Amino acid sequence: MIRLLLADDENVVRTALAQLLDLEPDLEVVAEAPDGARAVAAALDAVPDVAVLDLQLPDRDGIDVAREIGERLPDCASVILTSHGRPGHLKRALGEGVSGFLPKTTSAETLAEVVRTVHAGGRHVDPDLAAGAIAAGDSPLTPRESDVLEAAAGGAPVEAIAARVHLSPGTVRNYLSSASAKLGVGNRHEAVAKARQLGWI
Repeated sequence: MIRLLLADDENVVRTALAQLLDLEPDLEVVAEAPDGARAVAAALDAVPDVAVLDLQLPDRDGIDVAREIGERLPDCASVILTSHGRPGHLKRALGEGVSGFLPKTTSAETLAEVVRTVHAGGRHVDPDLAAGAIAAGDSPLTPRESDVLEAAAGGAPVEAIAARVHLSPGTVRNYLSSASAKLGVGNRHEAVAKARQLGWI
């Protein structure tokens, strides 16, 4: 029997998924969680074989949760489900040791097969998401440029961004200008939007 943890903040989605997966003769949902902190706690308590995690949990993203569960429970594989299949998310997930990456439109039957695959030590990435990641290429942004764009995402003034990332306002302006140029856009708002669209921040 393959023991599963499900984490999704949408109760209806999580409950329906649990019921569908429990119909499989070799799968058993042993824990559920509505956010990342409770997913990690539930994993440590139930010791599942596979964690099925929503990419966007209320308190942190599923990739960070997968990494923490993997560090504490090395034998637990992780599958990310997402309604936002952005290239940067897929690449980061694979880099953090996630074994499966699927859109939320995936059928329960396909998810069950992927769970079996990752439990056996394999990997599975949705072909359309993989093709999109390959087509988008790697992020041209440096880690610091990404940090500054992330801090700029709420439309904060340069001085507030500078305080948040512990840089001078002039340095922040330089990073924002460099990021905009690399992304081929005219201003920081467009740079934030494009970087988010591609999953680079």
